Amino acid sequence: MTKRLNKQELIDAVKTQVAEKRPGLNKADVEAVLDALGETLRNELAEGNIVPFTGFGIFEPKETAERTGCNPQSGEPITIAASKSVRFKLAAPFKAQLNGGKEDASA
Repeated sequence: MTKRLNKQELIDAVKTQVAEKRPGLNKADVEAVLDALGETLRNELAEGNIVPFTGFGIFEPKETAERTGCNPQSGEPITIAASKSVRFKLAAPFKAQLNGGKEDASA
């Protein structure tokens, strides 16, 4: 069953991961780092920068141009406004881990 972590559960999981290397790290420190990471990602992506996260993936800003679409109820053409979003490309080692196999060296 898939579980969705809330912020406190994520903080606890990160604290557990680094507890041996940084025994003095408390939950408030971990929360501050996670908040700063989120803020940095938002700021860099808003400026149009690509943000690589080694071993995890790459965040890239993406712009979609204005285009013509179709109203599914009436079939009439409509204009879909231009928009910005973020594309995430999974790192190969992480993708391999998710798929339960080894990283494909040919990729």
